[in-house]
Amino acid sequence: MSVPHPSPLCAARRLTAAPTGAIEDAIPAGATAEESNRQPNPEHGPFRADQLRDGDRYELTNGHPIYCAPSGRDHAGPNATGAALLDSDPDVQWTGVDAGYSPDPGTLRAPDVSVAGRTGVPGGDGGWIPEAPPLALEYAARGQDETDLRTKIADLLAHGTRLVWVVRLIGPRRVEVHAPGQPMQTLGVGEQLLAPGILRNPVPVAALFDRAAAQDMILRNLLQRRGYTDLAAIHEAGRKEGLADAILTVLSARGLAVDDCTRERLRSTRDPERRRAWLLAARRSAMGSDNHWMDYGKLCIIVPMIVRPRKCPCSTSRLLP
Repeated sequence: MSVPHPSPLCAARRLTAAPTGAIEDAIPAGATAEESNRQPNPEHGPFRADQLRDGDRYELTNGHPIYCAPSGRDHAGPNATGAALLDSDPDVQWTGVDAGYSPDPGTLRAPDVSVAGRTGVPGGDGGWIPEAPPLALEYAARGQDETDLRTKIADLLAHGTRLVWVVRLIGPRRVEVHAPGQPMQTLGVGEQLLAPGILRNPVPVAALFDRAAAQDMILRNLLQRRGYTDLAAIHEAGRKEGLADAILTVLSARGLAVDDCTRERLRSTRDPERRRAWLLAARRSAMGSDNHWMDYGKLCIIVPMIVRPRKCPCSTSRLLP
């Protein structure tokens, strides 16, 4: 979030590579806030991104510095929530908070949250990231300088950013969507944000404001990273595993050994109805006195003897001791 420069005395530390002094030296004493923010002394500028160090509270547009104040409580909390939400998406390989992007020497931009998407971790030599992020997220809170925000959006889009989402923390909850060559769209609570090729899942507008809503989406995303579609899939997997354990328990109580072939079939089948049938057959087996092998749906189990015993078709050891 960029706001007018408060005072030359409050500026960040000096630029180590500036040939004639620091950015704060370029701001005339007694300058108005607007002048100090956008009109550095031409004798000491424009500046290059490599003249700023990590931690300097400036961004650059066309070589001119823009002071960026620390975030207040109303801005910092949602900012952290949005970063966690976007970072959890299954297709996201890298997310940065206030990461500095310098696609050309006179430009340095640090979105509140930026996403690299499927391209992975941005390249570079450990300094500023040399390309624009595919997705940038900006939280606009009280004190937001709208002129600076528009310039920042334009800089990002001009250098390759595909989407800029501006989350409005003042007034009705809404997100403004900016894309190259397209009119701005505004989405409200109840609508979803899409970032094809960057994020796998849609982002509910509410989740960028509300921590609880974001956590629901984060849980979904983390489950998908582990191969589950959602929490219901976890419950279903546990239920299926419980059926397999029940079959093995029944057979064990009967004193019947289960070979690896049979155990693997029990664990790997995805058909719950087949598992229920196997459980009933195992129960009948436990109630019988004489037993034989039966290939019940490609699972070798013990059932009461009704025909002549035959050998188990499994390639591994026999189920009976």
